[in-house]
Amino acid sequence: MIATSLLSKSLGQQAVLALLTEVSASPKPGLVDRFNRGAHRDMDFFTFMSSAAALSGYFEKCAKAGGSFHGVDLRVLFANLRPLGQEAEQAMFAATGGVNTHKGLIFSLGIMCAAAAYCCTAQATPSRLDEQVIGETIAQMTKGLCASELASLKKSTGLTVGERLYKEWGMTGIRGEVEAGFPTVRAYALPVYRELKSSQRYHVNDICVQTLLQLMSVNEDTNVVGRHDREMLTYVQQYAKQALEAGGILSDRGVAMIHQMNDDFVQRNVSPGGSADLLAVTIMLEYLCLAPPAI
Repeated sequence: MIATSLLSKSLGQQAVLALLTEVSASPKPGLVDRFNRGAHRDMDFFTFMSSAAALSGYFEKCAKAGGSFHGVDLRVLFANLRPLGQEAEQAMFAATGGVNTHKGLIFSLGIMCAAAAYCCTAQATPSRLDEQVIGETIAQMTKGLCASELASLKKSTGLTVGERLYKEWGMTGIRGEVEAGFPTVRAYALPVYRELKSSQRYHVNDICVQTLLQLMSVNEDTNVVGRHDREMLTYVQQYAKQALEAGGILSDRGVAMIHQMNDDFVQRNVSPGGSADLLAVTIMLEYLCLAPPAI
């Protein structure tokens, strides 16, 4: 059996690296990056640095919870993560002065760390993980999540953004993505990320930006709809598709379009933050699929 503490440390470090890589990728239209703060007035690149540092221990705890879980019903493992997530949110807010930088990734990457650790320790001899195994494990952990937290929602006031969008549009957001085992990441983002990486021609920054554009072109981003409406989501998706058709970050014309997109998004107060979160998930998932986490 894998030494749970060493496995957890490795997974925790990689989760933080995924956070740092995502925010460092530049330029990202409407998002915080190394160049500017996008459509945000309450956070910048350094806010994300502080947040990532504050969350380092949390991801390790999630991995430990997954690595030490021996039950049959993986929904129990998910329930065990909830208090850890609540503690992590408090740590994030303390580090950022009350700014929500990583709430979505506390949820997504925390579950992924636990699922990966569970998959590794459930095998007498760790073998290569793949996105299907990890996705299926996450789906088992979160089975019934949308039904319990959204479909059965009774209150009409004091709704979170996610709850409001479900009531108005039937959008399940990150809950639906997680409960389905991250299908958007597996079907759209990972293939792009892997193709560019395998060519050995592109810098990790450009690989990440190009993958982000792919996500923006297909993702039902509740961050965009939450700030605006579904018409704006369609606008964002079409703009991203046009940038990709122009070559994206890999062509001069595409780069110019990305900068124009950023200026437009800042003016319109558009932040595709849901797609940015899925980029971090993509980075983490690719790491997990390369080989068993280092111990």
